[in-house]
Amino acid sequence: MAFRRGSPLDGWLGAWIDALLPPACAACGARVAPSEVLCPDCTAQLPTIAREACPRCQMHPRSPSGRCSRSPHTDPLDAAVAPFWLEPPVSDWIHAFKYPERGLRGLAPGPLAATRELARRAVVYAPGPAPDVVVPVPLHRNRLRQRGFNPARELAASVAREAGARLAPKAIARVRDTPSQTGLDAGARKRNLRDALSVPGAVPERVWLVDDVITTGATTREAARALRVAGALHVVALAAARTPLHREESESR
Repeated sequence: MAFRRGSPLDGWLGAWIDALLPPACAACGARVAPSEVLCPDCTAQLPTIAREACPRCQMHPRSPSGRCSRSPHTDPLDAAVAPFWLEPPVSDWIHAFKYPERGLRGLAPGPLAATRELARRAVVYAPGPAPDVVVPVPLHRNRLRQRGFNPARELAASVAREAGARLAPKAIARVRDTPSQTGLDAGARKRNLRDALSVPGAVPERVWLVDDVITTGATTREAARALRVAGALHVVALAAARTPLHREESESR
């Protein structure tokens, strides 16, 4: 697989390795151009969200007023965007990225490269100027120790490179080890995150907040509230994918 922009092997060494190992699609292994991560066939299979959709819920056309009937009136997020729905093959790539198999199979670079590419494509969906900083949604230190890495931090690095912005991986801290949000409804997710996130220092005006998946929006909203208390005036959430749950029910429920 090719060594992409941002790799420590960029430059002549990366070009030499690419000559020996031609760039391949992160999903299927087909040959691709050096600047590409996914081949045209795999790209065509992606469950793409229309860029013209509302930048808050992505469920209906963009409103001329900028208001969204499906989001809270006091929403701390200026927008919450992802380029794809969490459906196959996107859901398969993200699951393999977040939960790698044990042994050599867990070292496969494809899911990581594919998911990073999904997050990178979220940049063109974000409204407004480029951010001052890009901030990943944090893991509690106990969860980070168990998992070994923070998926949101990996994706935030790709977003920051694409946007030409500074990555601030420690801007938000998770001060309470909350149970997993998986399987919880919107109300339970919101209660689960109460007082769980803190911003230890001041932050600049424009912040992009990155997570791997947007589900009910509870996590990103709680993080956005903390960022605004610390000085942020504009907060946009970006993710690699968005759960299809949002096609049927409001984020505000």
